[in-house]
Amino acid sequence: MAAVSNYPIKLLLADDHPFVIEGLRFYLAAQEHFQIVGEVGTGREAIKKAKELRPDIVLLDINMPDMNGLEVSRVLFRESPEVKVLVLSAHDTREYVTQMIQSGARGYVLKDASPGELSLAIESVHRGEAFFSPNISKVLLNAFVNNPGALEKRTPEDLSHREREVLRMIAEEYSNKEIAISLGVGVRTVETHRERIMEKLNIHTVAGLTKFAIANDIIRLG
Repeated sequence: MAAVSNYPIKLLLADDHPFVIEGLRFYLAAQEHFQIVGEVGTGREAIKKAKELRPDIVLLDINMPDMNGLEVSRVLFRESPEVKVLVLSAHDTREYVTQMIQSGARGYVLKDASPGELSLAIESVHRGEAFFSPNISKVLLNAFVNNPGALEKRTPEDLSHREREVLRMIAEEYSNKEIAISLGVGVRTVETHRERIMEKLNIHTVAGLTKFAIANDIIRLG
């Protein structure tokens, strides 16, 4: 018996730049095996429409208003696991890539990718495979070679209650001295907590810690 076709692949486009949406629409709508079921410009809209429209794949930018791509991917992975996330971003740094994978994204394509590469990525993710642009694959390989635990998913549960407190204040831009005063401990104790947090999460910059805190609701924007 012939397999039932899963085409067309239903797509939700999520990007806050109209010209990006227009370009995606122009290319994807011309492909018979793709169907654009919605277009959104904010993170919260992406979650709302994904739940309403049940696309096969959300093409998701990382930098979105009101809720970033990390948060969106994490929510969809938890609440709508049948909806796959394919990141379409200009960012190719290790932090962005590993955090998006940890949040549940199935693939990561750079915005300068060719139309053919984008099509291949969508089809691969739809089949249940992972897909990464060549430059992203290189980032992941380097991360793994230099630190085999780099791609291991980290969660707030990896941290103690006190470490989560310290992480929240670091993300809120408190100095070590201010954190120490607030918690009634010494500055050296705060420094030790900071070192342990970075080691446990495998994140070694304040910017990276802040992104993790936002993505995991340890702090909220706005």
